[in-house]
Amino acid sequence: MRHLKIIYFFACLLFSLAVSGQKHPGIMITGEQVPALRAGVNRYPLLKRSYREIKAAADAAIAQPVTVPVPKDGGGGVTHEQHKKNYTGILNCGIVYQLTGNKKYADYVKELLLQYAAKYESWPLHPARKNNKESGRIFWQSLNDFVWQVYTIQGYDLVYDAIDPKDREEIEAHLFLPILQFFTGHCAYIFNSIHNHGTWCLAAVGLTGYVLNKPEYVQMALKGSKLDGKSGYWAQLDQLFSPDGYYAEGPYYQRYALFPFLIFAKAIQNHQPRLHVFEYRNKLLAKAINSMLQCTYTNGAIFPLNDAIKDKTSETWELVYGVDIAYSDINNSNDLLDVAQQQGRVIVSDAGLKVAKAVYEKKATPFKYVSEWLSDGADGKAGGLGILRDGPNTDQQCVVLKATTQGMGHGHFDRLNLLYYDNGTEVFSDYGAARFLNIESKGGGGYLPENNSWAKQTVAHNTLVVDRVSDFKGSLEQAQATHPDLVYFNAKPGLQVMSAEEKNAYEGVVLNRVTALITIPELKKPLLLDVFTALSNGEHQYDLPFWYNGQLVDASFQFKAFAGELKPMGDKFGYQHIWLNAAAALNKEAGSITFLNKNRFYTTHFTSENPLTVNFVTTGANDPAMNLTTSRAFMLSRKSSGNATLVSITETHGVTDPVYETVTGAVPAISGVTLINNSEGKKTIVFWVNGKKEYRVTINYNDKNNFINLK
Repeated sequence: MRHLKIIYFFACLLFSLAVSGQKHPGIMITGEQVPALRAGVNRYPLLKRSYREIKAAADAAIAQPVTVPVPKDGGGGVTHEQHKKNYTGILNCGIVYQLTGNKKYADYVKELLLQYAAKYESWPLHPARKNNKESGRIFWQSLNDFVWQVYTIQGYDLVYDAIDPKDREEIEAHLFLPILQFFTGHCAYIFNSIHNHGTWCLAAVGLTGYVLNKPEYVQMALKGSKLDGKSGYWAQLDQLFSPDGYYAEGPYYQRYALFPFLIFAKAIQNHQPRLHVFEYRNKLLAKAINSMLQCTYTNGAIFPLNDAIKDKTSETWELVYGVDIAYSDINNSNDLLDVAQQQGRVIVSDAGLKVAKAVYEKKATPFKYVSEWLSDGADGKAGGLGILRDGPNTDQQCVVLKATTQGMGHGHFDRLNLLYYDNGTEVFSDYGAARFLNIESKGGGGYLPENNSWAKQTVAHNTLVVDRVSDFKGSLEQAQATHPDLVYFNAKPGLQVMSAEEKNAYEGVVLNRVTALITIPELKKPLLLDVFTALSNGEHQYDLPFWYNGQLVDASFQFKAFAGELKPMGDKFGYQHIWLNAAAALNKEAGSITFLNKNRFYTTHFTSENPLTVNFVTTGANDPAMNLTTSRAFMLSRKSSGNATLVSITETHGVTDPVYETVTGAVPAISGVTLINNSEGKKTIVFWVNGKKEYRVTINYNDKNNFINLK
């Protein structure tokens, strides 16, 4: 043990010698970069616009009295929002100080930090905390404290040389050092966790360690509090990302976690370039940024998988940082400049300068959205996310098949879930999270009870529900222990297909989904083919909802509406939140439903081995606080003894023009959808186009070399 301590002492000594002569600033902006940055904000429009926004915000901040309230409110409350304003004000003023040299901005940061230093140590755990374990001091949850520190320490670094040493000593001794102790002590389990909260915590500790020249804290941030590498920055990169850069908690939280990963990476690169952080795991951070961008539709919308706020797009600040750092520090691919132009802003840093300069020089090329399978799991063998795309960025079809791991606590019980985009909008949608972010009147801005009772449940997604029970009966522990498996993926133009299998979600039932985009010459847009198979020896109730956006305009069958007697479809697993609006028990195997979405028609043709019941449903039942947003679906239902197959073909057709009051192509071209040759190993789907041309799609489940054929 004594020998290990001696080794650690000399390691820290060498580290200290490496950074003891450091200059401030040294995170996103370094002193050497400031002259070029000052020139750039006056020359390159994208950087100029971004800097003007920051300067306007900084000027607004210093025009107000310095306010450091005693923490009181939950998310979205007055004190919560004031502390958020303070950390953004600190960073903004730090940037403006570096670019103007005007000491009034540094003085604002100093006065604000001195007030925090005078009060911080007297603050107990936050009074609005949900529990002691995850409580912060400044905010109701420690995560927000970590975010506060990531922003604040950057601002302090930017004005460091403008603050009197005596004041720096006061700020560091009574604010930043107590924060480091709180984060690595009270919050130790979060600091060492493999989770986005842990990422923010370790980034806050590591950045502060660099700025304060505390190498022991940087080492803890890199290797975990025990310095054994089982947690910390490197472990998080290893365990949270697949080799393709897909993040375990899903795209929404990948967006959120990228920010601290990248900020800390920049600091590591500036202070310890020998660690080659941007080269780590075959440029993993570059892959993470690219996979995050691929997990968006062409309108910028992030695929709303797991706990996701659906308003988030690629314009979010985290992805501004991601795009700029990817271009400047890792891979200067010119299609990233296309995203930067859409974002309309850059970081005011050397990274933003490089992007703004390249955009100014007209180097941007259209971003390359691709069809691909993004593997999940640290080794890339724990399922994944399938993405099929067809068409230009201006009018692209995009289909997503979710066959990933559970996604930890933020995961939903939605194995083999399907999303479909077209015409710049969602067609088959996902609810995302039941949460009104930072709106205090709605559950304090946190996740609502309906997030568990509805949004996470299987029926809230476009996937098969067995016996009206959610995957794994809603058990996170069981779901986290297993994953779906990739069966087949091929992005060959004209016949793109992906398939995945789930063996564990329901006891005695194996689920398989095959989804394809099929191009035929008679139609302008590819067809979306979906074949969902349940293999079982027992009798089960199967429900396959399609949550669609738009307005129902036609159906091939008569249905009964229950306008005067609405009832929930069930009492648990999300069914208690669904109104059964109408239903139809079909007397034949096939049917179709047409709906209008954003002036374009979509017809879903469906069939099965036996006649289906079609249920028309909406959300809103058992919702006394009116927390649920309105969603609608048609649900294909049937009981089956033995195996069951549900086939659908969604056709895109026609257009309406409400200005000129014209409608064209409202009638679908597809007809006669039939399932034949239906066995476990092989299925053939037959359909007709314009009543004349017959097409046959054959799926060979046991032949990967001849998996799908179109004739």
